[in-house]
Amino acid sequence: MKNRLLFKTAALLMVLALLMAGLSMIQDVVRDRIRNRNHAVQSVVASLAGPQTLIGPALVQSCTETTSVPNGRKTEYTTREFQRILLPDTLRHDADANMEERSRGLHRINAYVLHDKLRASFANAGSYLDLPASSSPGAEVRCKNLHIAFALTDPRGMRSAAITANGHALDVEPGTPLERFGKGLQAPIDPKLLARGQALEIDMKLELVGTESLAFTPLGTDNQVTLTADWPHPSFGGSFLPTRREIGGHGFTASWNLSALASSAQQAFTRQQALCRADRAEPPDDYAAETAAAAGAADAPCLETMDTGFISPVNPYSLSDRASKYGLLFVVLTFVAVGLFEVLQKLRVHPVQYLLVGSALSSFFLLLIGLSEHLGFATAYAVAASACVALLAYYASHMLGSVRRGLPLAAGIAMLYGLLYVLLQLEQTALVVGSIALFAVLALVMVCTRRVDWYAFGATSAQVPAREAA
Repeated sequence: MKNRLLFKTAALLMVLALLMAGLSMIQDVVRDRIRNRNHAVQSVVASLAGPQTLIGPALVQSCTETTSVPNGRKTEYTTREFQRILLPDTLRHDADANMEERSRGLHRINAYVLHDKLRASFANAGSYLDLPASSSPGAEVRCKNLHIAFALTDPRGMRSAAITANGHALDVEPGTPLERFGKGLQAPIDPKLLARGQALEIDMKLELVGTESLAFTPLGTDNQVTLTADWPHPSFGGSFLPTRREIGGHGFTASWNLSALASSAQQAFTRQQALCRADRAEPPDDYAAETAAAAGAADAPCLETMDTGFISPVNPYSLSDRASKYGLLFVVLTFVAVGLFEVLQKLRVHPVQYLLVGSALSSFFLLLIGLSEHLGFATAYAVAASACVALLAYYASHMLGSVRRGLPLAAGIAMLYGLLYVLLQLEQTALVVGSIALFAVLALVMVCTRRVDWYAFGATSAQVPAREAA
């Protein structure tokens, strides 16, 4: 066979194609496990409660305007229903979240029990003793009692609620009179509690359950939110980051101080716009499902929130998915290392041996996702990498004809696994570290092969020396 190099290249390309197909199947397995995890989360949400967003409180009064229009011998009546909404001047949340981890099979979901002490002040509540002006002469306006409305994205999580107005306990009822945000709770307010020129003070104590994230809406003119939780890995998002946060090994405390001058939440709520929750992949309710259409409409701002996610710092599924994307790079770099031994040590390695080495490398990613579900990602990574390095060290020692050749190859593969683990832990600097590492590998190959006569290497099989003795 006079053109050994051409034959070897074609064979290695076929081996790479087979390994790419195998890696693709492994990535499908990883994605399938991720889908299973998402189904487990949705199962817990369906039977417990989803991510919670607290909307309110607000004073709501439903009114009806009746207009009489003479029409010959008859009089026709037309009615128009509308709501008067009053938002708080000051709004205070003092919330404490206790984490309660739930599980579905192998999957763990971060659930919490929230205890919230809420205080809202309405300076102009007494003005609602007067009926609103009619839109046309002769029209008659009638209004129902004023209600305090407090909406939730998932009211199934409500455990208990107590509301007082100026120190008087109110009867809490399910649902709200709001047109869009009808899920939550409400309480009618006795007109005797209202007085012109005096503020209405609303105090609420809530206990509710949610999963994975919590959000507050800044409906007050002046908003202060304090959230404490026994979870050391918060992820703050939404439209506003906390003004102060303290994160420790056992939990965190975060606070938001926000003025209505910095938010369009009051206008969006008055117009009954949807929540700004585009970051939620699968909305648990119709509020967030309508966000995209509402936010895209002209002059229709969405309802802003202050979000906190209770995330797991090491997600084995996302990390395994990221790791599997480096599979082809692992195989190529290992093939380059074996090829260097062929060129520099004048050895012959059969394409089948390349295939077995690549298969061992590919099996690492399958071991990783399987073990990480039971041992945790770091332990699973160490076990899978150690097993693959030990196997390749043993096989390479025979494939290359010597232990002193097999061990350096295994050491290089171990360094690759170490580099991959570092890349998986990095977020912002993963690209630059990976680029520098690839450049270093390329430089090493170029330095090691700088004196190789590639024309002579692939000329004829007769020029190929016999394998050196072990």
